[in-house]
Amino acid sequence: MYLIEWGFWRMATESEAARKAYETELTAAEKRAKQNFYEGDLEEDIHFQTVSEKPNARGPVFAFNDTFIEMRCGGSEEKRGLITIATLGGIVPVIGATTISTLCFLWDDITDSEARSFLMMTLTFIMALASTATLYLYSKYGVNLTRLEMLTSRHLLIRFNRVTQQVHLHRPKYCGGIVTFPWKTTGSTAIAPEDDSLSVGMRLGLVWHPSRTGLPHMEMALLGKQGQGGSELRDEWEFIRRYMEEGPHAVPRPRLSTQLPSPIQAFSAQFEGLGRFFRNSSWLFKVILLMVWPAFVIIGTGHWLSLLLCWRPRWPKVIREAGMPGKPVPPVTTLSDYPPAIQERLLANADRWQLKPGKRPEKKSRKPRRSKSKEEPAAPTE
Repeated sequence: MYLIEWGFWRMATESEAARKAYETELTAAEKRAKQNFYEGDLEEDIHFQTVSEKPNARGPVFAFNDTFIEMRCGGSEEKRGLITIATLGGIVPVIGATTISTLCFLWDDITDSEARSFLMMTLTFIMALASTATLYLYSKYGVNLTRLEMLTSRHLLIRFNRVTQQVHLHRPKYCGGIVTFPWKTTGSTAIAPEDDSLSVGMRLGLVWHPSRTGLPHMEMALLGKQGQGGSELRDEWEFIRRYMEEGPHAVPRPRLSTQLPSPIQAFSAQFEGLGRFFRNSSWLFKVILLMVWPAFVIIGTGHWLSLLLCWRPRWPKVIREAGMPGKPVPPVTTLSDYPPAIQERLLANADRWQLKPGKRPEKKSRKPRRSKSKEEPAAPTE
C-alpha cells in the first residue's frame, strides 16, 4: 500500500484552495510545530560517519553486487491487502451485479415485446441510473485508492549505485515518479542513539531536503521492514553507508528476496516489528493473538492477491546501465523534469520546507515551583 507516499506527494502538489482549507483547521500549536525546523537539524541528520558497529540489512533486498544494492520501499506494506479485499469483495461485485442486471433488463425490453411495459422500462431506467452512478463514483473516487495496491508496480524500490554515487527511487507517477539524487544529499532518521526507543514499529527513513537537492519540495523514502526497537534502524543505515562509502566488501552479504508475488512475503509482512514484542509479551496477549489468526489469514490473502494483480517495476535503461563501463551517468532530477502544471504547484508549496537559520535553541530548564506549604513563614515583626 502506497498511502503514505501518495499522501506526501499530494501535499507537495496541493492546490492553493485545498491548502488554505487544511491550514484553517490547524491549531496554533500545530502551526508553530510545522515551522519549527532549523538548519542545524538538517546538518545533524545528514552526515556519513559511523553510527553502528554491526551493519545489517534487514531486507527485503532484491539485488546486491559491486555496482548497486536494491531494496524495497513502502511506508505501510504491512497494511497491504485491505484495499484489495474491499475492492474485490465489495466494489467489483456491486459494479458487476448492477451492470449485468441493467443489460438483462435492457435485453428483455428489446427482444420480448409482450413483456414490455411501463413498469419494466422504469425498472430498466432505474437500474441504468444505478449502474452509471456506481461506475462514475468509482472512477472518480475509487480508482485512485485501488491503484495504491492493485494494477500498479508491485513494490516501491530504492537503488543505491556505488559507482555513480547516486540514489534512485522507483515509484508510480501518482507518488512522485522515478527520481535520482546524489548520495551525499541523503539524510537519515536513524543516527542518534537516543532515538532508538522510537524505532519500534518504524522503518528506516531517508530524506532529501530542498536545500541540498535544489528542488522546491522534500523527498522521502521509508525502507525495508519495521523496526523492533534498539539499534536496528541504525544498523541498517550503517549497512547502506558502508556499502556506498567503502564498498560491498565492508558489509555482510545480505540474503536476497524475490520480486515474484511470493505468499511468504505477503503473510510475513503482517508480523514485521512484532517478533521482539511478542517474545516479551504476557501469555494472555499471546493467547489473544492466536484467537485472531483468521484476521491475519484474510489480510495476508488480500496482500498476496494485490501482489498477483501488480507488475514488476522496471527501471529506465539509463538507470539499468548506470555504472557499467562506457555508459552515461543518469542525470540528477531537477524541477524541469516535471510537467508545467506540477512545477507550478511544487513552487507554490515550496515554503513548507523552509528552514530557520542557525541551530535549535536549547530549552531553558524550568525551576521547580515551591508549594505554599513548604514556604517558610515570615518572621513576626515587633
